[in-house]
Amino acid sequence: MKLFIKNMVCSRCIMTVEQILKEHGIKTEKVNLGEAELAEPLSDTERDQINQSLQKVGFELLDDLKKQQIEKIKSLIIQKVQSGEIEEHFILSNFLAASMFKDYSYLSKLFSEQQGITIEQFFIQQKIEKVKEWLIYDEFALNEISWKLGYSSVQHLSAQFKRVTGMTPSTFKKTGNVHRKTLDNI
Repeated sequence: MKLFIKNMVCSRCIMTVEQILKEHGIKTEKVNLGEAELAEPLSDTERDQINQSLQKVGFELLDDLKKQQIEKIKSLIIQKVQSGEIEEHFILSNFLAASMFKDYSYLSKLFSEQQGITIEQFFIQQKIEKVKEWLIYDEFALNEISWKLGYSSVQHLSAQFKRVTGMTPSTFKKTGNVHRKTLDNI
């Protein structure tokens, strides 16, 4: 049995969900971003109790199939961006269609209707937040960041960064952490 969980965006989220399920005595096969595979089905009471515990820390069980698909799209994009391994000629539509075994036009329409932005806009927002993180922590030079996130050039990255944030990467780096968003608020 699988549980689909909204707002899981990082490895700490996975650990938190694992801990909550363990506290409720629920055995899991595995927990990934956006989902937990359980060893046994839950009773309605157990499901409600788990949902209450999850909500206390900002998560939510999803029952609606469309919401589950949207969370899966978000999780796949977040995982891809966080990996820092996006090839220059990466095609988001092919990646999502293959990962979800669905036609991309269906996924795109569903996402836009439910989220009010396109999948591509969400992908760009995620990449920009990753750029911000790497700039703040001075982990990589801008040319390395552009390469890791699949940009064709530093200029392309800088132009997109400015279009999204209203400032250049170097200006952002000087101003620091005040302009960052948490991944679940994108």
